[in-house]
Amino acid sequence: MLFTVLGEFALVAERTAWTSALIEVLGQLGVDEKATRQALMRTAADGWLRAERIGRRTLWHLTPNAERLLTDGAQRIYSFTGPAQGWDGTWLLVSVRVPESDRRARHLLRTRLSWAGFGSLGAGLWISTHPEREAEVAEVLREARIADDAHVFIATRPGIGDVRAMVQQAWDLVAVEEQYEDFIAEFSDPARKNALIDQIELVHAWRRFPAIDPALPRELLPSRWSGVKAATLFGQQHTAWAPAARTAWEALNPPRT
Repeated sequence: MLFTVLGEFALVAERTAWTSALIEVLGQLGVDEKATRQALMRTAADGWLRAERIGRRTLWHLTPNAERLLTDGAQRIYSFTGPAQGWDGTWLLVSVRVPESDRRARHLLRTRLSWAGFGSLGAGLWISTHPEREAEVAEVLREARIADDAHVFIATRPGIGDVRAMVQQAWDLVAVEEQYEDFIAEFSDPARKNALIDQIELVHAWRRFPAIDPALPRELLPSRWSGVKAATLFGQQHTAWAPAARTAWEALNPPRT
C-alpha cells in the first residue's frame, strides 16, 4: 500500500512525502501509525527511500532505484488493458530447471515471469504469447543467476493437441475472471465519498491484474471474460477521481518551506 501511494502521488510530483502525510493517508486506509512508521523504516533500509530531517519533521525522498521501480510499475499498471491485440500465433518458451535448494532463484523466476505474462506447464517449462518480452526474460534469468542453465525459444504450434487445454493448464483464468468481477462490483459506483482514498484503493486493487492476467489474445480466452470491461472501468474512474485526489494529496503534502 505504501508503494501504491508513492507511485500514484510522490512519483509524479516532488518525489517526496512527509511522514505526517503518509501516516494520515495510510491511517484512513486502516493502517495504524506504528505500522506505517515501521514500513517507512524497512523501505528506507531496503534502499527505496532516503530520510531528510527538517526541524522536527521528516521528509522522505524516493531514491533513484525507487524511481525506476515505480516508473516501470506505473507503465505496466496504467497501460494494461487486458487481451493482446493482433497476435500472430507466436509463443515465447522458457525451459529452465532450478534446484529445489535455490529458493531465491525459484521465487524470483516465478514472480517475475508471472508479472511478464508467463504461465507454467510444469517441469520448468514456461510459456507466453508475448515474444516481444524476450529481453525481459533474459534479464530475469541473469538476475536469478540461472541463465547458463536456461533455454529460450520463439515457437509456433503445429496444431497437435488442444490449445485451450494447454492454456487452462498454464493459467487459472477462472480465478482471474472472478477477481475481475469483484473489481467491477467494488468500483462501479461513480460517486464515492473520498477521492484520495478511493483513488489509492482503485490503483491498489488494479495493480494485481498485470501480475495475474497474462493478457492472452481474445481467441484463447474463455467466452465469458470481464477483463476488457474492468480495464475500461479502471481508466474511467482513475481519470474522474484524479483531480480531487491530487488536490487532497497536495494539501497533506505541501512543499517544504
